[in-house]
Amino acid sequence: LNAAPGRAPRQHVRFLPAPAGGDGGATGLVAARVPVLADHPLVRGPRFTRLKIGAGHRLDTKASGVFVLGIGHGNKLLTHLYNCHLTKVYTVGGQFGKATDDFSDTGKLVEKTTFDHITREKLERILAVIQGTNHKALLMHSNIDMKTQEAYELAVKGLIRPMGKSPPIITAIRCLQFALPEFQLEIHCLHETQQYLRKVVHEIGLELKSSAVCTQVRRIRDGVFTLDDALLRIQWNLQSIQNAIWDCQLKVKTELEKTLG
Repeated sequence: LNAAPGRAPRQHVRFLPAPAGGDGGATGLVAARVPVLADHPLVRGPRFTRLKIGAGHRLDTKASGVFVLGIGHGNKLLTHLYNCHLTKVYTVGGQFGKATDDFSDTGKLVEKTTFDHITREKLERILAVIQGTNHKALLMHSNIDMKTQEAYELAVKGLIRPMGKSPPIITAIRCLQFALPEFQLEIHCLHETQQYLRKVVHEIGLELKSSAVCTQVRRIRDGVFTLDDALLRIQWNLQSIQNAIWDCQLKVKTELEKTLG
């Protein structure tokens, strides 16, 4: 920001002595506009010395993907977005046949199991049970009478979600890839942590009479933000960040008005 072109110094009026005439007469005063020296960069110093930056839904060190930051006024918008309780979407990789102490493939190995009996059909049946159980929890924590007109209108807008604290809830889960011993899931969820998702992979392994570890957790959507909005490391510069803020303003405003009014 400090390297970007700054605004021109303010101007103020000063009465300066007029040049003396050739005949040596008395000098007068003339009005002139001169820059305010207090606005000069060498006097003022760097315009920006502090920036308030806030983090949205965090990612732990073993996860990757969309990570939303707020700058300046954006910190207040982050709080409003958090109060919307928007769904986040992850792709989660898993591997059957072993278990570790932290449910990830880099943890300490505690068990090895067979996995040849597992099929995609068996995996998808388990995923359907998980989604059904979580759907009941979603309705319970939404505190909405499903027989009312209000519930119908919220369902049409896709706004049935817990608007307060609740346990982690999976709103949708499906298998993207299956090639033993590896598989990949797409998980839509609320109020989760990445460690919770790793534990889900572990529990899927147990339900299939085997074991499983999580090989990858990647967030591909956080509310209105997707991977298309994300900036790569080489794009962390002023112009790219400004463009990202401008491009996302309308999406954020629309979501806040729809959910919070």
